[in-house]
Amino acid sequence: MIEQTTITPPLQGKTFSLHGDSANSDEYYVKIASLADGFLKEVPDPRLLLTKIQTLSKSRRRLRKLVRDGGNSSADGLLVRTLRNELSPYTRGVQEHLRGLSGFDRLDRTLTTSEEQYHLSMLEIELVNRLFADGFKSSEKKLAFLPHCLRELTSDCQATQRGLDYVCKGCTDDCKVNRTTKLLRRHGVNPYIWMTANLQSLFKKLKREGNSLGVLGIACIPELVRGMRLCMRFEVPVVGLPLDANRCARWWGEFHWNTVNFEILERLLSR
Repeated sequence: MIEQTTITPPLQGKTFSLHGDSANSDEYYVKIASLADGFLKEVPDPRLLLTKIQTLSKSRRRLRKLVRDGGNSSADGLLVRTLRNELSPYTRGVQEHLRGLSGFDRLDRTLTTSEEQYHLSMLEIELVNRLFADGFKSSEKKLAFLPHCLRELTSDCQATQRGLDYVCKGCTDDCKVNRTTKLLRRHGVNPYIWMTANLQSLFKKLKREGNSLGVLGIACIPELVRGMRLCMRFEVPVVGLPLDANRCARWWGEFHWNTVNFEILERLLSR
């Protein structure tokens, strides 16, 4: 008898999926690391490359022009087109999503993130992790903010507000918030489900108290980048991991189960 194997389909996101055509996001993380290595050969200073990426990402119009103008041999043009060629398998839903936006949704900077901005954000997350991994690890107080969309959807979440925000109670073994919480605590990180915390006020308070603070975030790509930039603005060492896809109610109108790459998270915490 021939043994049959079950093939897990790639995870579908509204705009992005780090699975691409694979059953998991492993290949994505190999590719984004390789891309970062390549760009750092051209711009050896990671902070300078990070500034370039953040500046480029401000103008969707300029990014579109750089993509259309294939003859543009500038460093910016080559960077944007290389990212598009390599990372477009992970952002196949962006164009359809943008065409379907209407009304006030067109004013939402997160919902209107362009495909080129997604690609730049992917590289930005990789660079920020490299820049601040040591600072995060050496921080006296390490906090993590997790998305509630990782919770187990078939059970009632028993998380309760305690301290800075909501805390997982470990009520369901299959819940990915529970699994993430246990992993973070093993590495000395205090995890919270981000529901109510005002990060700006929190950073100001902890700085006044003289705490050496590091932050880890997990979120969909546009929101993760925004949170990481906020941390950098307050000089808080930050690392982050994107969800494998964007599957929450903000994008779909309802919640769908979601995942994060635990092997990469373990590696990030162990750097």
